[in-house]
Amino acid sequence: MIRRALLLALAALAVAPGATAGTATAGKVLVRLDTTVGSITLALDRRHAPITTANFLRYIDEKRLVGTAFYRASRVGRGDRGLIQGGTRNGFPRVLPPIAHEPTSRTGLRHVTGTISMSREKPGSATGDFFITIGAMPTYDAHGKDPGYAAFGQVVAGMPTVRRILAAPTTKHSGYEGMRNQMITNPIRITGTARVG
Repeated sequence: MIRRALLLALAALAVAPGATAGTATAGKVLVRLDTTVGSITLALDRRHAPITTANFLRYIDEKRLVGTAFYRASRVGRGDRGLIQGGTRNGFPRVLPPIAHEPTSRTGLRHVTGTISMSREKPGSATGDFFITIGAMPTYDAHGKDPGYAAFGQVVAGMPTVRRILAAPTTKHSGYEGMRNQMITNPIRITGTARVG
């Protein structure tokens, strides 16, 4: 009971850009990802990103992410900023149909420290892969004709786990040139998922 109250209090602090303190918890859904190096609790913003949040909740509720992994750690600067990426890697039969893109220019959300956002090849192709940012990443927001990526929530507990994943050893080789030196040598398994609020 005390833990639940603490998580709800943390979610109240995760105010979306443009929201007021009085609406901080409106439309937020708390979920937890358990991994082999710790847990991450996320406040998903159903009010501002309803399509993306509903999609991710299906992956949570149907346990489609259990047994998948965080497989990418993209470090920038001194290595203390960047993103971690995980999910289904388009693996059948876990993957659900692609969803419509919800750009940050429409949702008002931004890629700041602890933002969860959808991975995709092109707008409208996101399925069950996602990333979490460490440090502000404004280049992932929509700008002009660049649709950016679909942010849909924030880490409210477990940033030490996120940073441990970011620091995981990576391989020098990848099937994608843009991900060279970013693929985690021993991917961090997602062992459980649940709604917690």
